[in-house]
Amino acid sequence: MDSDTRQRQIVEFARSRGRVEVPALAAELQVATETIRRDLKVLAGRRLLKRVHGGAVPLETAAFESGVEFRSQVDLAQKHRIAGAAAEQLHGAETVYVDEGFTPRLIAQLLADRQLTVVTASLLAAEALAHSETVTVLLLGGRMRGRTLACVDEWALERLRSLVIDVAYMGTNGISTEHGITTPDPAVAAVKKTAVQVSSRRVLVAAHSKFGESHFCRFADIADFQTIITGTELPAHEAHRYELLGPNVIRV
Repeated sequence: MDSDTRQRQIVEFARSRGRVEVPALAAELQVATETIRRDLKVLAGRRLLKRVHGGAVPLETAAFESGVEFRSQVDLAQKHRIAGAAAEQLHGAETVYVDEGFTPRLIAQLLADRQLTVVTASLLAAEALAHSETVTVLLLGGRMRGRTLACVDEWALERLRSLVIDVAYMGTNGISTEHGITTPDPAVAAVKKTAVQVSSRRVLVAAHSKFGESHFCRFADIADFQTIITGTELPAHEAHRYELLGPNVIRV
């Protein structure tokens, strides 16, 4: 097997499995562990994989986006802390937008006992609030993306444009000082951008691993957010770089 074929296989394994390990890849592809390490270095340089201890995980691209199951297993403790801090950012809001994604779903669960109207494109967020006796849920509708269980396209956009929302809890695939707030899919970016535009106050929730990453579609500037909530895993000096662009960065 030539190196190009082997590297394509490694990317496919990473995307289907969520993570690949050096020894297992070496055995499966019948090459030396050093060969696998060189392959992972090349693929990391192409921004297809991210090196982690002992192996690699897939990076999201315009052609690949991780699903809900994978997201629910990564940085899990950190995401629960972020969601808890985010739920305390209502500050009297009565209408709330909850974005798609696993961390926003955790936020939705924590809002279930509040007196609110929640607008969402996410079936997962709507499901988390389905049995609440105090929250009115408005699901935007539109084309459902199977990978993230969220609605996109014109049906969702048309309804969202007609609203004025107090606070939006937004997630992201990447945030960087160079490219702002980004996501791989144009349809998702359009919904996110509209939610940012119709909301009076915006809170971004992002695990530390999202920082320094950029993707195909930019949907907001860092300065569009009043608050960014992340984990203490993000170094304080990195958080300060983002605070200089406008938002208050909360590390939990």
